Amino acid sequence: MARKAKARHSGLVRRHRDFRWFWAGQTVSVMGTQVTAVALPLTAALTLQAGAGAVGVIAAATYLPNVLLPLMVGHWLENRRRRPAMIGADLVRAGTLTLVPVAYVGHFLSLPLLAGVAFAVGAASVVFDVASFAYIPGLVDESDLAAANRAVQGSETAAQTGGPGIAGVLVQWLGPAVAVLVDSASYLASVTGLVGARQPEPAPPPGARHTGIMDGVRLLLRNPYLRALTAHAATYNAFSQVLMVNLVIWLVKDRTVGVGLYGAALTAAGAGAFLGTMSVLRMIGKVGYGRAYVLSLVLFTGVPLLLAPLPLSGTALGVAVGVLMLVSGVGLGGANVLSTTLRQAAVPKAALARSIGSYRLLIFGVIPFGSGLGGLIGETFGSRVGVGIGTLGMALSALPVALGRTRRLRDPKDARPPAEPEAVAVPVLTETNLVVD
Repeated sequence: MARKAKARHSGLVRRHRDFRWFWAGQTVSVMGTQVTAVALPLTAALTLQAGAGAVGVIAAATYLPNVLLPLMVGHWLENRRRRPAMIGADLVRAGTLTLVPVAYVGHFLSLPLLAGVAFAVGAASVVFDVASFAYIPGLVDESDLAAANRAVQGSETAAQTGGPGIAGVLVQWLGPAVAVLVDSASYLASVTGLVGARQPEPAPPPGARHTGIMDGVRLLLRNPYLRALTAHAATYNAFSQVLMVNLVIWLVKDRTVGVGLYGAALTAAGAGAFLGTMSVLRMIGKVGYGRAYVLSLVLFTGVPLLLAPLPLSGTALGVAVGVLMLVSGVGLGGANVLSTTLRQAAVPKAALARSIGSYRLLIFGVIPFGSGLGGLIGETFGSRVGVGIGTLGMALSALPVALGRTRRLRDPKDARPPAEPEAVAVPVLTETNLVVD
């Protein structure tokens, strides 16, 4: 029986046809997204000869929908099937991005057009991401949920690690405006994957109707596990901005770390996250769900505390930072999988969309505050102090989870309230050889 159980949990991508189609489309899509993340700012800078302020406008337009829309999108999606919404969002992203090369060829490319494209793509991405969170628990069996999240997170992490380098090559080869077409095509690949996943999507649960727009926030605050996760993520995101605003100044300007080495150090964080994502289910099997989460937190929030005390400079400092980023990234990759699975398990199926909409609003809404605080600290006390305060805040963010009930969880389904039987149940997984997500 044990051998059969292991066989059941292994190779989700290989044995689950519909999830394989969905995952394949998402893998192509997230890689294409990295091209746009590089190409849009470069289009402004190189094609339109724009300065840093204009590039900042495009970045703000891309990010703004994450503050304005998640709550409304989550509320709207509760009454609707999620797959059509994802297909629609992909088509909007693909069509909108084609405006950039068309405008370039037609000689009417402008900064307002780029900002509008960035905002529209960001808005459609919010719709897709909220719908995807609520869609996956209906696509795979309850026992496969952690493996599915591991697969999706693995693709995203791999794209974040290798995508910028590929994007740079494409931009150099095709030019920034034309390279955006690659991302447009990647969203069509995502549509193909969604269409290929032919498993019928269940109708929205009856409990999804007649809800208030703030019900998702109240749901997060009522459940002690979700409350701790939200407090941790919001605090971490704010102070990680304090860190990143000051880290580049401290390393590159104050300690003469080369720009290339600085980029390599950040890439090491992505490589570590990929390793953590791929090994997290093995950790669950060895130490249990709650302990695996706490261990992941210790790595990705605790290890960065060693950054500010480093007495080095130049290449030696860059290498040391890369090593710390690698180790910290391992914890981050594992924690992302565990957090997503826990939230999907603790939330009733009827509330999945509005819960993730509220969650995204709360954890992304603090990012501008963190960026502003980081700049103020760096200007007032110096960038090294900014790095220290940022990493200290990141470490303290783990306390609501590490000192709360989450560390004692044996099974994610235990985090749901007893009165919510329809929530997703996710048995503890002991398989150690799952295929890539």
